[in-house]
Amino acid sequence: MSSNATARAGAPSASRTLTSSTIGSVIEWYDFTIYGTAAALIFNQLFFSNISPAAGTLAAFGTFAAGFIARPLGGFVAGHYGDRLGRKATLVMTLTLMGGATTLIGLLPTYQQIGIAAPALLVLLRLVQGFAVGGEWGGAVLMAVEHAPEGKRGRYGAWPQTGVSAGLLLGTGVFSVVSLLPEPQLISWGWRIPFLVSILLALVGLYIRFRITESESFVAATESGGPSRRPLVEVLRTHPKQILIAIGVRFAEGGNYYVFTVFILTYITQQLDLPRQAGLTGVMLAAALNIAALPLWGALSDRLGRRPVFIGGALFMAAYAWPFFWLVDTRSPALIALALAIALAVPHGAVFAPIAAFYAELFEPRVRYSGVSIGYQMGSVLLGGFTPLLATSLILWSGGASWSVAALVAAGALIAAASMFAAPETFRRSLFPTRNAPERQVEA
Repeated sequence: MSSNATARAGAPSASRTLTSSTIGSVIEWYDFTIYGTAAALIFNQLFFSNISPAAGTLAAFGTFAAGFIARPLGGFVAGHYGDRLGRKATLVMTLTLMGGATTLIGLLPTYQQIGIAAPALLVLLRLVQGFAVGGEWGGAVLMAVEHAPEGKRGRYGAWPQTGVSAGLLLGTGVFSVVSLLPEPQLISWGWRIPFLVSILLALVGLYIRFRITESESFVAATESGGPSRRPLVEVLRTHPKQILIAIGVRFAEGGNYYVFTVFILTYITQQLDLPRQAGLTGVMLAAALNIAALPLWGALSDRLGRRPVFIGGALFMAAYAWPFFWLVDTRSPALIALALAIALAVPHGAVFAPIAAFYAELFEPRVRYSGVSIGYQMGSVLLGGFTPLLATSLILWSGGASWSVAALVAAGALIAAASMFAAPETFRRSLFPTRNAPERQVEA
């Protein structure tokens, strides 16, 4: 079959897989986002009502961080089975776990009903959420990137990345609606609605996910040498530099994203004394713009390379950290929305869009799921879960001054820029097991 015929035959499969990866990612991140939103706004009243509001907020963000602690374990397990059994079966497992855990959170009794057992169960289910999303990201982006036509891996890889912002938009939107309820109804039962919706979304996602095919590069790697017996051990032994680079580049968005979308909600309501809607509306607008921006940044990385797009975005993020808070501190809802829109669509978009393809291009097919998951999820546990907690602590330490959090954002972005500067350019590499062997031998 000619290459053109092969491309035509593979086009429906690639399109279907891209749709599946994106929708599955939206569902996973909707589930993950509504927890963060609830932790920022109301979980201190529901599960930590026996302590002060400030301490309750810290405790709620502590449970938010618990999900990130479980993410590397989910990445390790999913990477192992994803490299041995395939991407598809692993992604079905992660979506089932996430939908089940999120639905059960919506059914939990509160502290006033069952006491200390309520936050304990909340933490347990948050750990399951973290385990599920830890395995989801690597598989979703690999399915998209490994099915991508030649020269379009950055754009294809960016589409599952939009699931993060689409899930944020959907989750924040649902919370915005239920937040319109009178406070007693919101605290009594309204907060449960976003969590219970998850079961319907999970069923839709599973239906779509069962219809996709396995990636060609995974099949080729399995046929050429068989699956790795211990992919986690193998990737740690053969790709240590790549793993360190993968962790380092996450410093730009791995924690800063949660400053812009989770911490900022608490900052706006507690430090600036503004209503919830001021933050929620701004985050929703920013998420919508980010969805549009990510594929454009991914496509730009297909033309210019992953490194220049990423490094430019990271340096912009470092410079923008202080103007971002200057705009937020005006207390103007319009300027808050503008600050968030710029943050997500420009620097975050530039650093987040290319890394799906970049990570896939760093690792061999036989250990790719493990390598991608380790690099991404280790960055998550180091950065994402603890950043809102650290940012809240910095605000308390500095007496409410935002410069301390701006410095935190800038430091992370500069570390990521330096990490990508030390990385090779990868956008012209083949994803198949035998097509770039000389280059791999040189790097080894």
